[in-house]
Amino acid sequence: MSRGAFLVILGKQGAGKGTQCVRLARNYAVPHVATGDMLRSEVRAKTELGLKAKAAMDAGELIPDEVVTAMVALRLDRDGAISKGFILDGYPRTVAQAEQLDTLLEPRKLDLVIDIEVPTGVVLRRLAARRVCLDCQAVYSTSSPPKVNWTCDICGGEVVQRDDDTEVAILRRLNLYEEETAPLIDFYSKKGILTTINGVGSTEVVTQRMIKEIDLALKNAGDT
Repeated sequence: MSRGAFLVILGKQGAGKGTQCVRLARNYAVPHVATGDMLRSEVRAKTELGLKAKAAMDAGELIPDEVVTAMVALRLDRDGAISKGFILDGYPRTVAQAEQLDTLLEPRKLDLVIDIEVPTGVVLRRLAARRVCLDCQAVYSTSSPPKVNWTCDICGGEVVQRDDDTEVAILRRLNLYEEETAPLIDFYSKKGILTTINGVGSTEVVTQRMIKEIDLALKNAGDT
């Protein structure tokens, strides 16, 4: 690959974003920036931005867009990703964040925004079967459990079902995601850089669908 890829991956919970982002990051040799993990790390480290984020969450408020963008900017700068490429997972979540990302990247632009589309019924089944390590957050499922008695294969932590992986909680999160993401989909559609990928199928098949679209976007950008 002659240059890195600058990508944003969208998709509702249970669409397989995390798994696909890891595979794409390996394929294009760019960092996978999962903003949920980044946010938790900043809060644990009690950084200035982490404390601002925690104050907002403790007050039951949304984390201000500029705080989230500042965290992303620091992370991208640390990896040199603003110049070589990245895969953003969980950011932007709002049009304001998308506009801030455009400013952050200037004069570069995103190559592609991929929305992984998975029917709600499929997502419900996936999330209801999901199990997570309390310590390292590794993800398992009832059909693919740890090797020994729900003890994490990676760190030895306890693997449990999250409290918010009940059907009612999942549906609430999915509805919120649809409300938040609809304007973002419209924003990137108007820019002509959004593509929707069918997220149903084996992990490898979905990865190949995504790579095909990314490679085409990179080729078209190189031809202009």
